[in-house]
Amino acid sequence: MQRFRKEIKNGEIAFSFAQSGEEALDYLHQHLSEIVLILSDINMPGMSGLELLKEIRHEHLSAPPYVMMVTAYGDQENYNQAMQNGANDFLTKPVNFTELKEKLKTYTA
Repeated sequence: MQRFRKEIKNGEIAFSFAQSGEEALDYLHQHLSEIVLILSDINMPGMSGLELLKEIRHEHLSAPPYVMMVTAYGDQENYNQAMQNGANDFLTKPVNFTELKEKLKTYTA
């Protein structure tokens, strides 16, 4: 965990943040060539994460960008909806940062 934080702090891993699905789509349109992976919460203000995922996959049928959905609800229904709509992966909160780092390596290698 400490090493992961250090990598982020040193700029080895770069993150950009959006407060809503709409903001995320705007950012995606402006920075598509820079985006490798999108981490999206299922529950967000305005457009839900699943709606965002549908929009992304409507424009980009396959990865990149890879899309990893994150939710506090690890139920089968949310998982199935995310995967059916084109998610590449799924994480349940609280996020295990060791697991997240391993998944990031998979998609950014």
